[in-house]
Formats: sequence, C-alpha cells, structure tokens
Amino acid sequence: MNIFCTIDPSTSSVGKLQRGHQWVSYFGDVIFLHSLKSVSHRSEAVLHLSSSLLQARDCCCVFTDHADCAAGQRAVEQMLKQPPTAQHSRTFDYVLVADKVDDEMDQKSQRQKAFVEQLEKKNITVTKIVHDDKVFFGLRAPREMFEDYQYLLKVSDSCNWCGDVRGAVTQATRIRIIHFILHQTFINTGGDLIIILSDHHCCNCIFGCFTVSTCVFSPCRYYFGEKVALYYLWLGWYTKLLVPAAVLGVVVFLYGLAFFNTSPLIKEVCQSNITMCPRCDKRCPPWQLSDTCLYAKVSHLFDNEGTVAFAMFMAIWATLFLELWKRHRARYVSKWKVYDWCEEEEELIMEIVSDPFCKPKQFRHSYLRSTVVLILVTLMLMLIIGLAHALVVFRVVAAPLMSECQWEFLRDHANPVAVMFGAVLHYLTIQIMTRVNRWVSLKLCHIEKLNSFAATERSFTVKMFTFQFFTLFSSLFYVAFFLGRINGSPGNYVRIAGFRLEECHPSGCLTDLFIQMAVIMLLKQTLNNIFEFIVPWLKNCLSRNTAKKLERKCGYCYRKACRDEQGRVEPCDICKLRDWLRNYHLANTDAFSLFNEFLEMVIQFSFTTIFVAAFPLAPFLALINNIFEIRLDAIKMVRLERRMIPRKTNDIGVWTKVLEAIGVLAVIANGLVIGVTSDFIPRLVYRYRYGPCATGAAHTHCMQGYINDTLSTAFMKLTEPDRVITQCSYRDYRNEDYTLTSQFWLVLAVRFAFVILFEHVVVVCKFIAAWFVPNNPIQVKNDRLHDKLARLKEEFR
Repeated sequence: MNIFCTIDPSTSSVGKLQRGHQWVSYFGDVIFLHSLKSVSHRSEAVLHLSSSLLQARDCCCVFTDHADCAAGQRAVEQMLKQPPTAQHSRTFDYVLVADKVDDEMDQKSQRQKAFVEQLEKKNITVTKIVHDDKVFFGLRAPREMFEDYQYLLKVSDSCNWCGDVRGAVTQATRIRIIHFILHQTFINTGGDLIIILSDHHCCNCIFGCFTVSTCVFSPCRYYFGEKVALYYLWLGWYTKLLVPAAVLGVVVFLYGLAFFNTSPLIKEVCQSNITMCPRCDKRCPPWQLSDTCLYAKVSHLFDNEGTVAFAMFMAIWATLFLELWKRHRARYVSKWKVYDWCEEEEELIMEIVSDPFCKPKQFRHSYLRSTVVLILVTLMLMLIIGLAHALVVFRVVAAPLMSECQWEFLRDHANPVAVMFGAVLHYLTIQIMTRVNRWVSLKLCHIEKLNSFAATERSFTVKMFTFQFFTLFSSLFYVAFFLGRINGSPGNYVRIAGFRLEECHPSGCLTDLFIQMAVIMLLKQTLNNIFEFIVPWLKNCLSRNTAKKLERKCGYCYRKACRDEQGRVEPCDICKLRDWLRNYHLANTDAFSLFNEFLEMVIQFSFTTIFVAAFPLAPFLALINNIFEIRLDAIKMVRLERRMIPRKTNDIGVWTKVLEAIGVLAVIANGLVIGVTSDFIPRLVYRYRYGPCATGAAHTHCMQGYINDTLSTAFMKLTEPDRVITQCSYRDYRNEDYTLTSQFWLVLAVRFAFVILFEHVVVVCKFIAAWFVPNNPIQVKNDRLHDKLARLKEEFR
C-alpha cells in the first residue's frame, strides 16, 4: 500500500509520525508512507492517518488500495459527522469579509454595523478581527437554531426520513442554514462581503483513489454536501460506462483503417484521371480528382459500414446509461437517507428558522412575463443561429480565396483548411457566447421571479443549456445536413455575397463534419481543463505569502490556547487569521460553480452521442478527458477554491431530463447523419441496383465504378496553359441538361425510408431497455420499507 498525503507542515502530527514510525518520509508539505505489506502495518497506517493527520488544518490523502481507501473513508466520515463542539477546537460556522472603513460615520461602516446587529439579534455570535485593509467576522450560530431545524425536519412531509432529524448537526448542515439566514437578512452592507467558510480541523480533507471508486462519495457528501457528491457519483458512473463505448469506437476506427489501402473506392479516387470543375468562378483552375487521395482515405475511416452499427449501439447505450444511473443513484440516496428529500420544503424550514413570523413566497404565474421571456429566448436563439450563418459566410468566402493562394499546399487543400479555420473561429465564438448566454439566462430568470432558489436553478439550467446547445451545434447541423446540398449546379449556383456555396468532396460530406467536431471537442476539452485548473492554481500560488507570514509568527507563539490538544479550546487571533486568509485568497465559488462542471460534462455527452456516427472516436476522447477531469476537479475543489455551500439533494435535478432529451435527439441526429450525410445509402443503392454485381458482372468488386457513378458532367470551355478543357465533373445526380436523374430520386426515397426505419427500430430498443431495467433496485425498495417500518414503530412507542 502506498499513501501520499499533503498536509500542513506546521502541524505537530508530522513530527509525531516521523518519530514513531520508520515508514514515514517527509518532503516539504508532502508525507509519503512507504510500501506496507504487513496487515498490522497497514492498519496502523490508516489508524494514525485518522487520529493524527486528520487533525491537521489541511490534508489530502490518496490511497492506492480499495480496502485501505474504505478504511480511510470510515475515519473521515466519523470526523466529518462530529459537531463542532466535539472537535479538537472551536470552529466558526461562517466567516464574512468586508473592506475596512476607518471613519465610523461613513455610510458603508454604518451599514456593516447594522448588518452585524441584525445577526446578533438572531443570537448569532460574531467575532471581529481586523487585518490590514480587511475586516473578518467569524459567525457561530446558537444550538437552539439547529434544534428548531431538526424538529421542523421531523414534522415535514418529505424531509422527515433524513438522518439529520436526530443526533448532532453536521458542519455542512450548519453552514447551509447560516448561509440561508445571511441571505435572508435584508440589510445592505454597502461593501463586498466576501463569504468564506471555516472548518478548522478538516478544511481541505478528502480521500480519493487512483481508480474511479465509490469510496470517495460518503466523505465527499459530509464535507461538500450531497449535491457535489452526486456530481462525482454521476461523473464516475458516466466515465465507467464510457469504457465499452470507447472500445467499440476504436474497433470501428480500426475496421476502417484495416481497409485503408485496399478499398476500391479509395483506389478509384487515387488512380482517377477525372477532371473536376473549378471550386470558384474566378482564377480557380480545374483540378484532378486524384489530388484528393488523402481526403478520400480519411473519409473512409469514418464513413464505413461499421458506423451504422456503432450509431445504433450508442443510441441504446445512452438509454442504458440513464436507466443504470437511476439505479446507481437510488442506492446511494437511500443509503444517505435523502431519497424523498425536497429542496423547496427545506427552504421553507430554513425560512422559519431564520424568521418565525415569515410569510411564504406565493406561487405566481404571469402570462405577460412568460410571453416576454418566450420572445426574448426566441430572439436570443435567432442571434445564435445568425452567428452560425456568419460562420458559413466565412467558409464560403475563405475557401475560394484560399484556392487562389500562391502557396501550393493551401491552394490544393482549400476546402479542408477553410473547414478547420471555421472550426477554430467557431470555438472562439463559443467562448464569447458562453458569457453572453450566462448573463442573458440570469436576466430571464430575474424576469420570471420564481418563488425558490431550486426553481430558479432549474429555470436557469434549461435556458443556459438551450443557448449553449444552439451555440455549439448550429454550425454542426449546417455541416451535417445542408453542406453540399443547397449549392446548386453549373450555370445555376447558389451564391452569398457573390461567392458560391461550398461543395462536398466526391468521397462524401462526413469528413467535414468529423473535422468540425474533432477541432471543437479537442480545443474545448483541452483548453477548458487547462484554464480551469491553471488560473486558480496561479492565484493560489501568488497569494500564499500573507498566510505563511502568520504561520511563522504563530510557530513561535507560546500561548497554550494555540497548542492544546485536549478538549475545546479557542485558537488565538493569529491562528484564526491564518486559516481565514488561506481561504480568503482561494478562488471564489458561487451558487452556480457546480453548474459549470455539469454543463461541461453534459455538453460532452451531447458530442459523444448526437453525431457519433461521424466521429466514432468521440467516446474514447471523452473517456481520456474524464479520467483527468475527475482528478482536476477534485484538486480544484479541495485545494484551489473556497468551499462551496453544502447543498442537500437527492438527484442531479433537471439534468436528468436534459440527458433524456439528448438521448432522443441522438437517435434522430444519427439516423439523419447515416441516411442523409454519409454515403451509406448511395453505396447500398449502387451495390444492389446499378453496380457490377447488380448487372451480373463477374470477377468485379460490387463497388467498382461507384465514384464515377456519383459524378455528373458539365460542358464548358476552360482554357489552361497547356490544354483546353471542354467538360468537367461535379458531384451530383444530374443529366446533361442539369435535370435530376431517376437515380437521385431513388436514393432520396431510400434515404428517408432508412431514417424512418432506423429511428423506429432504435426507439423501440430504447423503450425495451428502459422497461427491462427498473429505476430502483429491489434491495433499495426493501431497505426503505424496513426503515419506514422501524421509524413508525419507534414513533408509536
């Protein structure tokens, strides 16, 4: 067993461990516990971690063995369950920070004083410490406040099954109650009251494993609350189920790679002497089909028979993932005693605790407000779609300009390069519009004036995801379903600002969609992870100096109150400030911090399922990203950000409905991608209707001549330096007079028939899978039945 622990170097437990045990090495602020094979040594290590290291101010341990991780989990659970009165020293439930105002008659100072007086009227003890230009207010709530909370939980309709109705109130619950009371104290402080949380003994203590393991979730919920624990539970489950999808996606990719050099379609392109029509009207010369041999090979990697089966698998996979997730969630929320928890009901309870004479916020519905919100949402979606059109215009203009470029490589690969530049520009648009979408969503929620924070959060989630979905996928839908299909024909081209619309490559349009998805997915996942981690890490590194000075000052402090390890003690002001400043200089968090993590993962889920037929490697990239995402998110929450307000809940909320909608949309989109975007149907029609095998030709591959069959001929006079070209080819099913051929209508009919058949078959499979896998395991139902019976018997006695 290897155990790595980062702890506060000033804690006395470091020396205690070093003196008592040979298997401990100490390097700066890292403790390394050497390999332990003996069972007694393993138990001793875990015991001393729970009794010594967990008393440190700042501790993060990683176990490489599941059994030891479970042992460490139990130690952390016992510690986090303890009320502040049972811990090593007295803690504060909440810490507020405000700007220091020297003039007591200043309006800002008066409002700060009025706010503190309002808190004291509610019997909240306030400890004030001044440091430099900041004023810290440590808050401790009275015991009676939490007793009232427990009693109201007990008599409530939905929350009475929770474990908080009896026993000690955990620190996470105390923080949640005080946070609500602070926001219900309607006095404007005038300054920036920056809220930080102080949990003196275990400010950053959490256990984790190198594998995606369940051992992290129980300690996580005691410290961060059930909402964060459910996020990691969902993310871990999603990552586990990505494994079979990633493996099958790699197999489909390798299947295309196996026929990379032997496919007759690729040979036909690479060995062709067909002259293609110019890509633009001015200065674009005719080009040879064989010049795009590499493009044809890449197209075959992602546009082959395997993608059809893979798309069907991913549609069913999305349903199974959701159904199995519901079962997985049920086990944990039942274990945590929050199965029937209602956030709105808890808000009512906390309102009564804050003000016994409060009045409920009435449910309201205004048709005028709803109409205004609907109109504004429609206008916002039109703006987002307009930006997608702007990206189309960019590509339409960029491709012919690059075709006229003097650089041979850029001239020969004008279309793919334009697609890549468009994808990068799309990514930049996403980054800008994310901030705009957030601001607009918040303003729309304010217009609605909902009666609870939970309802506001649901409304915000739906609006923000809708805006983000259109921002990310509008351009992809154009590439998938419109590119190369509305560009017209020679002599009758569709134009924008005088430029012809783009055309698909003779090998198909799927590669354009693949390039767009790959660039956006790689850039979004990689750069987002880098910035999300690096920015708070740099901020944390730059702001350590003040807290370190206080550490050195307190290291020579001889006051027993700072060093006594027996009973309840009151730390000196230096010790308080040391912890408070460390938390104050961490990156800020707010009510929607966890929302950002959920949104990132749900958008990734959309990429993984909706257009997976065009990018079979998407699940594999998502799996690699999530392996790092779990660790980076944990490090960021534990070490680099202020503690989020612990929220109690029993589900991931409206995200479940969003994921179900994505699953349905994935069926439709993949059916359309295979039937409309890919060349699967034209190849199928050619094989059984027009190809050599259909006409009875022997010793010839069934797909021989397919590329030439998809090309039409245009008659025009084009003068080259060494020759005169009288005809060229373009991709379409047209006669010499540019009218559509009967083959076009047959292919179109088969396309629509396939889409309808594919969607109905997959939807039926989804319903069967949802029916076959019940949401709640039988064990959970029986456990809840026994728990309810035991509780009723106890009340009856």
